[in-house]
Amino acid sequence: MPNFVIAIVGAFVGVALGFVIARYLVNASAKQKAEEAQNILNDAQLQAETIKKAAEVEAKDEALKLRAEIESERKERQREVRAAENRIQQREESLDRRTDSLDAREHQISSLQGQIERRQRDLDTAQQEVENRLESIAGMTPDEAKQELLDNLRDEVTVESATIIRESEARTKAEADKRARGILSLAIQRVAAEHTVENTVSTIHIPSDDLKGRIIGREGRNIRSFEQLTGTNLIIDDTPECVTISCFDPVRREIGRVTMENLISDGRIHPARIEEMFHKAESYVNQRVQEAGEQAAFDTGTHDLHPELVKTLGRLRYRTSYGQNVLNHSLEVAYLAGVMASELGIDPSTARRAGLLHDIGKAIDHEVEGSHAVIGADLARRFGERPHIVHAIEAHHSDVEPNSVLDVLVQAADAVSAARPGARKETLDAYVKRLEKLEEIANSYDGVERTYAIQAGREVRVMVQPDKIDEAQTVVLAHDIASRIENELQYPGQVKVIVIRESRAVGIAK
Repeated sequence: MPNFVIAIVGAFVGVALGFVIARYLVNASAKQKAEEAQNILNDAQLQAETIKKAAEVEAKDEALKLRAEIESERKERQREVRAAENRIQQREESLDRRTDSLDAREHQISSLQGQIERRQRDLDTAQQEVENRLESIAGMTPDEAKQELLDNLRDEVTVESATIIRESEARTKAEADKRARGILSLAIQRVAAEHTVENTVSTIHIPSDDLKGRIIGREGRNIRSFEQLTGTNLIIDDTPECVTISCFDPVRREIGRVTMENLISDGRIHPARIEEMFHKAESYVNQRVQEAGEQAAFDTGTHDLHPELVKTLGRLRYRTSYGQNVLNHSLEVAYLAGVMASELGIDPSTARRAGLLHDIGKAIDHEVEGSHAVIGADLARRFGERPHIVHAIEAHHSDVEPNSVLDVLVQAADAVSAARPGARKETLDAYVKRLEKLEEIANSYDGVERTYAIQAGREVRVMVQPDKIDEAQTVVLAHDIASRIENELQYPGQVKVIVIRESRAVGIAK
């Protein structure tokens, strides 16, 4: 028991002692921390005072610097204002001086204007006096003098215009002729066309005149059957050993000719035999037409023609114009147009195509109303030809206005082919009328004494009266006559107009 009490007492004393020691230690630590905190606070106060003083110093420096800058800028602005004021003052002074000068000049101008007006009045008076004196000396009014001056000017202008026309024509002809001759000569040289004139004459030789009765038949039944089948007219007259077939359609006429020749060769002539021979001849001629069209297209390198155009083109084999075979003429035009197009840098195949088809309307012009150019253009348009080809066909005789180089090429090639020697024949009546028209055009001008159309109408010589037409006016007259001939006449090739002015002085010694 006493040990237990001692143990309890000892434990209690230990606890109390530990409490006292712990409290002492706590108080000592708190006191130390309080001192440290006080030291930190003191240091912070010192730093704050230092920062505050540094900020105040820096603020003062910045304020001084800004004040100095503001003062400097203010002084600079003052200098600029003073300079601007000086410039404005100088400008005002300059304006004042200029105003004074302008006032003085205005006064001077007013004075000069008055002097000019006085001088103008003096000049008007003097001019009137001169005019009156001139009128009295010349015996002419101002209107008469003006008319005389205009007449003199007109004569001078006539001379100058004649000179200009002569020079421009010479220069243009030199350049154009050189180029055109080169192209045409090359084209003609490269086209080796035959120069024989082909005529389609539907005259059939028979062995004897006794055969004419068999051709006519009993009561004319054979000739009626022949004419109904072929669509032609069979002419049997007193011409020995021949019969004639007449028809506007050249293909029908050819079928009739072949039919009649086969009948004559066979010797059996009756309606049934005529019908049989007609069908054979029709098949034969249609085959030749097709072959001719295909061959023409092949020769010109035109391979995509519509079959109907090929067939129609082949019909031109039996069509002539002024004695010239139209198919051969179309081939010539195609070749010539192609060569000229190559020289000018244009697609030659297009030119050959247009040249080949340009007269295709002549194959059916006896069936359709209108010119062959328009008919051919409508036919080509109907079978899908391109617009520029159609227009070239339609414009080759100026039924429409040419608007492209292709149109002009086809026109030129057509003229070259038609105008070459031996190509065409002209009827006597048309020839005489053309010569009369040439002379009529030239004789219609005042001052023309006589006119002679020579060299088959390719040259016109005009004799003028020397007292009415001077040297300068001859050039103008030749140009005017040539222009009228171009506008009013159609002719192959060209017509040369020569104006001759002859002045003769005759003296007789007795």
